[in-house]
Amino acid sequence: MSLIASGIRLPFDAPEELALSEARRLTGLAPDSAQAAVCRVSIDARRGRISRVYSVRLDAPFDEKAFAEKLQMPSVRYKADAKPDVPRGRKRLSRRPVVVGLGPAGLFSAYTLAKHGYAPVVFERGGDLDERDRAVEAFWHGGVLDPSCNIQFGEGGAGAYSDGKLTTRIGDPLCDTVLETFAAHGAPADIVKKAKPHVGTDILKNVVRAMRREIVKNGGEVHFRTALTGVSVRNGALCAVRTENGETACERAVIAIGHSARDTFDALHQNGVYLEPKAFSVGVRIEHLQSEIDRALYGKYAGHPLLPPAEYNLSRREGGRACYSFCMCPGGVVVAAQSEENTVVTNGMSYHARDGINANAALAVSVDPKDFDDGTPFGGVALQRRIERAAYRQTGSYRAPCQRVGDFLAGRPSKAAGAVQPSYPIGVAYGEAAASLPAFVQDVLRDSLPYFGRKIRGFDAPDALLTGPETRTSSPVRMTRGDDLFGLGCAGLIPCGEGAGYAGGIMSAAVDGIKAAWRIMEEYAPYLG
Repeated sequence: MSLIASGIRLPFDAPEELALSEARRLTGLAPDSAQAAVCRVSIDARRGRISRVYSVRLDAPFDEKAFAEKLQMPSVRYKADAKPDVPRGRKRLSRRPVVVGLGPAGLFSAYTLAKHGYAPVVFERGGDLDERDRAVEAFWHGGVLDPSCNIQFGEGGAGAYSDGKLTTRIGDPLCDTVLETFAAHGAPADIVKKAKPHVGTDILKNVVRAMRREIVKNGGEVHFRTALTGVSVRNGALCAVRTENGETACERAVIAIGHSARDTFDALHQNGVYLEPKAFSVGVRIEHLQSEIDRALYGKYAGHPLLPPAEYNLSRREGGRACYSFCMCPGGVVVAAQSEENTVVTNGMSYHARDGINANAALAVSVDPKDFDDGTPFGGVALQRRIERAAYRQTGSYRAPCQRVGDFLAGRPSKAAGAVQPSYPIGVAYGEAAASLPAFVQDVLRDSLPYFGRKIRGFDAPDALLTGPETRTSSPVRMTRGDDLFGLGCAGLIPCGEGAGYAGGIMSAAVDGIKAAWRIMEEYAPYLG
């Protein structure tokens, strides 16, 4: 239980100790009457001023709730410790629970089960991170694409090749559990108090490895290169999962396969698991010089050593369509994110230092099921494939279509880059970056860029660079589950995470993974063999 003093705004270069002093001043508490520590800090660069905004936790040896009520200050509130109770079931498991997928959702599900004695069996279609790094690097340097081990599939999931952003809007108390778990396995300790924490793909990979080792240490098994091929259902209930290596009997299975496991979606659908189409977004990657984004957002303080590389979050809604920035990577690179042959797919990635020359983000436009309805759950998958294959035909290779913003707005193809050089690792083909996208997406992008340019000076600068397409923003299907978290048509099977349509990003997927594990733990006692 604590007092939280929030909204403490100080110059960005002021020492953190001033925030603690200000919290004590607001509450009237002397230094010897309460312990103080920063619990949240963010950068605010709006209105031409740059500030750090702090929330400070004060722990005092008296009735903090009554004290907060007496103060009657909007900026000071009482916060009870919200450590969730871990469920404890009584039924006996006759078989070990299964977790399919070792992305953020599957990782946290398996980790939670293993830590509490449930000895899960984990199947992951891709390789471990060492093998995965070799496969990705080989592909990026002109080698063959491995459809089972790539930037989408393998230990850590798609999140392992990202900025390692740990932001979310879900506001669940389990978010603190996720951050604390990451920090305990090698992530920077300060992620627990940053308003926009990030790890970076270089550090995140080691965190994932450490968590997987902990799963095994606590009795779990992890089987790489083992793709799910289906499930066996008897009388409407799960009785086994099927993989490339055979059948594994089980009463409970967490299915956390990620947003790109298209063949697995189809197999589950054929086995009677209910799937439905859902909205998602498609678009392009936009790159600027990071120094120009810093200058636009920090003004004269751009480049100050106490300021992080500037980042942005933009959105616009017009005529029922949303256009927004997504997965913004300060000092990052655009990456090749294919998981199927003869396609082009882009994404973004940053290392922990965020010290690259360019900033990049997706510019995504919302797509609704009515835009691709084909009478099946897989109309969105078909749309993604059409876009990705059209981009491949456009360049004749795994190179990505690329275009300067000035040329895109003028409706002409580009012949070369300007001040911003592309970072896509396989190489680009200059021309029309968005040509593979539906016409309405191109129109929304063309209308939105000048709007965003009014929000951030230079965002629509002629030399800013578009690289496309970005199609894997989220899952195009939902594995619908009931209030009991079981997938419709298969009791005991728990669809989970981003691939099931219940998360968007590392944090929300990890939280969903914990809840999937808890669903098993509230019903069953730890596995005794």
